[in-house]
Amino acid sequence: MPFEIHPWTEISDRFTDTLLLGNGASIAVDKRFRYRSLKQHAIDNGLFSVDVESLFDFFHTDDFELVLRIVWQATNVNKALDIDDQKTEQAYKHVRDCLIAAVRDIHPEHGLVSDQLPAIAKYMKGFNKVVSLNYDLIVYWAMMYGNELKDRHMFKDCFLGSEFDDDWSRFSDSYGNHDHCSLVFYPHGNLILARDKIENERKISSGAGGLLESILNKWERGSYVPLFVSEGTEQQKQKSIQSSAYLHTVYREVLTSVQDSLVVFGWGVGEHDLHILKRVAKSKVSRIAFSVLGDDQAYCNRVSQLVRDEFHQPCEVVFFDSESPECWINA
Repeated sequence: MPFEIHPWTEISDRFTDTLLLGNGASIAVDKRFRYRSLKQHAIDNGLFSVDVESLFDFFHTDDFELVLRIVWQATNVNKALDIDDQKTEQAYKHVRDCLIAAVRDIHPEHGLVSDQLPAIAKYMKGFNKVVSLNYDLIVYWAMMYGNELKDRHMFKDCFLGSEFDDDWSRFSDSYGNHDHCSLVFYPHGNLILARDKIENERKISSGAGGLLESILNKWERGSYVPLFVSEGTEQQKQKSIQSSAYLHTVYREVLTSVQDSLVVFGWGVGEHDLHILKRVAKSKVSRIAFSVLGDDQAYCNRVSQLVRDEFHQPCEVVFFDSESPECWINA
């Protein structure tokens, strides 16, 4: 018997706790996000040298951020010890430049997606927490748009200035000029997050040329490396999460804080991301709504089975049309 796929408005009243976004949410905004991986994009466009490819092979990873951070730290050690090692320096610059070029190719400028931000902000306001697995700036830009409306709703990412506050749950309290708020988190990091030379984690602020250009300029100057988990197996992603105080806090505490309902939008729940679903299974979630593109019954069957396999407690699973009115960019 086929699974029923509901219009979003038919089920929305029962799902207001947590929204989990996958890459399909970004693809709905701009088709350029429909790429296999940043590494593959760089290879396909002739950006990699033999030395750079050998680094990815040596560390058995496809994760740009990890390779860049390793080589960056090696160059910093060489500078501190006054070691002349031009090959390591060149490798770092090449990995960095490849990543910058790949992001510039794939990521749209703010002006190209700004007309969709009002609908996205409106949709996200319906949830207490928004958890985005995407590294791009779509959710952040929608947050900034929503916070400019002064409609007594506030988006908060739990950063004070440039630093994350470990006591993140206190930000859900309403006070001052807002009655309700939505907390926003990035379990796999984001372009706005970065590490400095001594592993301090920071949120990057916008410059005169816009946020995306400000981020890429800071990478180019070598003052920061990005903090996002772009590729890799489930085990590799978990190791990267463990290496970051912010990512580990979100993984350990936020994903297990779902109180009753979870909405999954645009997430394929691939094998490389099963650690996210397993972590959510440790929360109090009792019902999950998965978005479906078209009438993808195979997807419905697969995720229903995954929930049965991974969740020890009974959990209701329903499906809704990702393109239905009042949903994501259609809000």
